[in-house]
Amino acid sequence: MRYLSFLDAANRPRVGAADAADVRDLTDFLPPGDTSPMRRLITAAATSDFGALLARAPVVAGADVRPLPVVPDPSKIVAAPVNYRAHQAEMNEAAHIDSLGVFLKAPSSVLGDGGTVRLPYDDRRFDQEGEFAAVIGRVSRNLTEAEALDAVFGYTCLLDMTMRGGEDRSVRKSFDTFTPIGPTIVTPDELPPIDELQIHLWVNGVLRQRADLSDLLWGLPRLIAYASSVMTLLPGDIITTGTPEGVGEVFDGDRIDLEVTGIGRLTAQVSTAGATPCPTRGARSGPVPPKTLSRVAERTSAPANP
Repeated sequence: MRYLSFLDAANRPRVGAADAADVRDLTDFLPPGDTSPMRRLITAAATSDFGALLARAPVVAGADVRPLPVVPDPSKIVAAPVNYRAHQAEMNEAAHIDSLGVFLKAPSSVLGDGGTVRLPYDDRRFDQEGEFAAVIGRVSRNLTEAEALDAVFGYTCLLDMTMRGGEDRSVRKSFDTFTPIGPTIVTPDELPPIDELQIHLWVNGVLRQRADLSDLLWGLPRLIAYASSVMTLLPGDIITTGTPEGVGEVFDGDRIDLEVTGIGRLTAQVSTAGATPCPTRGARSGPVPPKTLSRVAERTSAPANP
């Protein structure tokens, strides 16, 4: 099943199952609650057969759907720093996930498919980082690696937008709009094994990132198990696995497209509208990112989006 969060014609937050070009609105079948419809659906999924409800669920034309972040209100976003060897090399990092553990991104940084990433400062470098992410399906604590994937509700694409510099990772990656996520959450039964999945990311149609998930230093089961040993994971929490090599600077007007095998394509625009000078002084410290290519050089050195 493929689930998405959206606004309907009355501007109400809804949740539905993607059905070809249409969406089956499941919101009114959910128990009431204070969390988003998606989090209520995830919690209810353990006891409800939403497949059986689809015939009765009202149909919303896909053209009338305005995407929200697939989980609009995660209690936390748990991220993996330096989880590919090639990314460690391109960033000149001395350490990787074995010694760095995990970090948190602000839940308020989520953005829906087709949204606009707003760069806050006009004097700092900002990069794109494409990632594969899992959405937790049940309350989990101290999971073993063998149990970890059983706690997953589904998988999605995630962009970990990043300001370069010496500030703490959680600051540099937590600006509002810095976590585009979507376009849907795909349940595990719809996908091949994780090690067979690939990431592709394009900026303005030029391929920047391409990686096999089998190259992760810490695979998803190990990452989830470790995170659950540090903090209680709740339904709707997002665990993102880190970015491969190919990160690069983005600018006003850029378009970013991210695909993960079987999940679909997440798209975001980039804007500097309203940007101001940065009030902190970390620009000349922290990991050394890859040199920025000119747009002409990039287009002649990387394959284009087919």
